[in-house]
Amino acid sequence: MSVEILVNVTPQETRVAVVENGVLQEVFIERTRARGLVGNIYKGVVCRVLPGMQAAFVDIGLERAAFLHVSDIVAGNGNGTGEEKRDEGINHLLREGQKLLVQVIKDPLGTKGARLTTHVTIPSRYLVFMPGAGNVGVSQKIETEDERQRLKGIVETEIETEPTHGFIVRTAAEGAAADALTADMRFLMKLWDSINDHEGDVQPGAIVHEDLPLVRRVLRDLVGVEIEKVRIDSRETFDSVRDFVSRFVPEIVEQLEYYPGERPVFDLYGEEDEIQKALEHKVQLKSGGYLIIDQTEAMTTIDVNTGAYVGHRNLEETIFKTNLEAAQAIARQLRLRNLGGIIIIDFIDMVDEEHKRQVLRALEKSLEKDHAKSHISEVSSLGLVEMTRKRTRESLEHVLCSVCPTCGGRGSLKTPETVCYEIFREILREARQFDAQQLLVLAAQEVVDLLVDEESTSLAELESFIGKPIRFQAEMLYTPEQFDVVLM
Repeated sequence: MSVEILVNVTPQETRVAVVENGVLQEVFIERTRARGLVGNIYKGVVCRVLPGMQAAFVDIGLERAAFLHVSDIVAGNGNGTGEEKRDEGINHLLREGQKLLVQVIKDPLGTKGARLTTHVTIPSRYLVFMPGAGNVGVSQKIETEDERQRLKGIVETEIETEPTHGFIVRTAAEGAAADALTADMRFLMKLWDSINDHEGDVQPGAIVHEDLPLVRRVLRDLVGVEIEKVRIDSRETFDSVRDFVSRFVPEIVEQLEYYPGERPVFDLYGEEDEIQKALEHKVQLKSGGYLIIDQTEAMTTIDVNTGAYVGHRNLEETIFKTNLEAAQAIARQLRLRNLGGIIIIDFIDMVDEEHKRQVLRALEKSLEKDHAKSHISEVSSLGLVEMTRKRTRESLEHVLCSVCPTCGGRGSLKTPETVCYEIFREILREARQFDAQQLLVLAAQEVVDLLVDEESTSLAELESFIGKPIRFQAEMLYTPEQFDVVLM
């Protein structure tokens, strides 16, 4: 698999596109005024303890207080886990006004604050450092038992002097030399010492350690993936990334390339068009079928339709082929749009059990390249596939879009006819409650047109009934649903 990374840098934002075999698969966007918080470490202050939820709200200096669940709290001295102390209850572990070191594990999403943990972890190229954990783990993706034991032995030997700390060996460490691992470990422990020193200097509610900028973070996390080229269109960013890569990922130094081309770097594979398509409701499949993707606060629903695809053999075969193609397209859309949480997929109903199994397998196989963890259930009795995908940052739609001010996010508007009848009811209400010579109705142009044209008979009857004249005024700035009845 050929993987190319394109980096577009402007003073306002940095965008990173991950392109696999010429097709855009993932987009990361970080804006200067709203950098992601995941991985940042703060000195927090407990502002509220909620025994009923077994959680607490912690002030880390953001607009909204962050959320800390009892399962994410390291017990007392840092040598245990939240599991050991969970039975005691949150009010035995925390108190209002208490200061503690916390790390963001989930960015603020919508109206929710950031999610925190006191299980601080610091990743490097080969390892994840876990202060106070006291154990060594190895990534399950390293399957060879001899290699697992070798890597574990190297780390355990090195931490004999610091038995309270723990490490997880990342997949990228497979085949790595012992010197490289020990250098990573020493770097992480020095970094942890500096974080501890800095914690004493900062005020509560302030940041203690900030995670790497977007480009370096992506390169760090994609270690182990065969990267063919990294094209960066900013000389300053290219120089800083080259220094970082030379130190931590030297084998991809040759793949770094400064891109000075006149054509925007995101136009090389049509990324700008793909990003626009990823914001649309409908996703067209090559066969003629299509997906409808609806993202709500509670969950994301995906509906599969045959559309213009009529197949060549029979209906069952047409449905099966459409669902197979949809499974691959869905996996790509989940990564591209960064959709997380609960996802319900409504594949076209299949009768053949073997077809159901193959479609599920195709979905699972397509999701293997996804770095976010996901879990897929079987096809339910209603023909739905329920799945979850880990969500740590805002979806592409939430980053690039805001709620429509006209419909308020509903995706639909009341018809002019509906608004007309609401105006009639409001006129009756006002006429009965207040004494006025006449009434003035302010509304959108299309509503006023309907009132004085098709609804003119109803309007005359209403004027006769209330015994007062009604005038109308079209307001260009009013939305189709907005109106005011003014007493004069």
